[in-house]
Order: sequence, then C-alpha cells, then structure tokens
Amino acid sequence: MESLLLDKKLKHITDLILEKKEEFSKQKQYEEKDIQQQLEPWRVHLIQIYADSVSTNDTKNFEVLEEWGREVANLLVALQLPLDVALEEISYYRNIIGEIIKEEAKAETFTFDAFYQVISRFNVVVDKAVHWVSKSYMTDFANKIQSARYAIDELSIPVVRITKEIGVIPLVGDLDTNRAQILMENALQHGSEYKLNWLIIDLYAVPIIDTMVADQIFKVISALRLLGIQVVLSGIRAEIAQTMVNLGLDLADITTFSSLHQAVEYVNQAD
Repeated sequence: MESLLLDKKLKHITDLILEKKEEFSKQKQYEEKDIQQQLEPWRVHLIQIYADSVSTNDTKNFEVLEEWGREVANLLVALQLPLDVALEEISYYRNIIGEIIKEEAKAETFTFDAFYQVISRFNVVVDKAVHWVSKSYMTDFANKIQSARYAIDELSIPVVRITKEIGVIPLVGDLDTNRAQILMENALQHGSEYKLNWLIIDLYAVPIIDTMVADQIFKVISALRLLGIQVVLSGIRAEIAQTMVNLGLDLADITTFSSLHQAVEYVNQAD
C-alpha cells in the first residue's frame, strides 16, 4: 500500500515537471537567437527524460538518454559550440528539476529512504547524461578533425594539369602512410579522368625520403603505368639522391630530374 502511494506521489512530480517543460526550456537564454531556437527541442527532450526518471526506473530511459546524447553532440559539433554548453545545460536543468523534487518531497512528507531513492535515481540519470554527451561529442569532434585533416591532405596533393596530356603533382611536406594513400588515389583518379600521358611527381619540397616513402612512390608509379601513364620524378636534390643510393633503390627504369623545369622540358619533347 505504501509502495502504491509513493508511486502515485512520484507520478505527480513527473506530471508537474512535464506540465512546465516548455516553459523551462525557454528559461536559459543565449544572445544568438538561432542557437537558442536549436537548443530548445533537446532541452525539452532532456526535461522529459529527467521527469520520467523520477517515477520510473526503466532501462529504456538510459537507451533514450544515449540517443539524446548523440543528438546533442551532433548539434554542438555542427554549430561549432564547446562541450561546456551541453554540460551547463545538464547542470542547469538538474538544479531546476532537483528543486522541484525537493519541494514536492517536503510537501508530501517523504521519508528519508523514499527521498534518497528518488534523488539517487535522478542523479544516476544526470551522470549518464554527462557521460553520453561527453563521449559522443569527443567521438564526433575527432571524426570531424579527421575529415578536415583528410581534406587538407587531399588539397595538399593536387594533380595540376599543365597541358592536355601532362600533369604535375607537387608534393609538399612529409609523406606518411595516409598521405601516400591519398597520393595514390589522386594520381590514379585524376590521371585517368584527365586522360594524361605523362605525370610528373615533384619531390623538391619533400624533406625526407626513406624506404617507406620510396616504396610508396614506386607503387604509385607502377599503378600509373598500368593505366598507360608515364611517370617522371623531379626535384631530386643532392641529399635525396644520396639517400636513395644509400638505400640501394633501383631507379634504372625511372626518369629523374633535379628540377621541375627540366622535367617539363623533357616531357614536352617526348610527348
């Protein structure tokens, strides 16, 4: 009987919170009206989850909360807002809902055990909200950084078409495994798309040529030859030449030049 009475009181608190969820969602204001409008729907969702946690101990609340956390993280990353915004929101509505629970518990003369049970359940939900938002935000942010890095790397390895049948790839910076893959993709895609006969790979701005870098370049050359595209290497500085010799690399069947200008002249005459 006491359990049923407590459940009824808890349901009353849930209903009381839900009656004011739209009002609560507009209480915290931001100067940017656009951000304000986009935050309100997931505020309402958060208040709904908080309210349900008062009267139910359903694991579905956590599943809903996990999905909510992903939605919030996606929104924050899309709006380029810091994680602090979501954490402040979670804390802000924790205080509002917590105050309602406290006042209603007083009015309904909850026992200490009953109040502790309710507030503990509520705190678990709040902690989960912090967990899922933080985890999803960091995942989304890392993915966005990775995408941006890939886009930058792709732009840093362009295929420049200098004539109808001749292209140049001016490499700049270290050539790691990731950039080597982009080199391969760009060379094959644009070489085929532009119907090139020749492709000059300029290494002048590549600071280090080691076994891994040389191996990747050779793979690109081999793949391009399968498409019928001849490859010339330019920008072979003295230190690069010495390194290649020390590594025992066989460049017998690859045409090389010390400058891009020389390579262009050669290709123009050969084409």
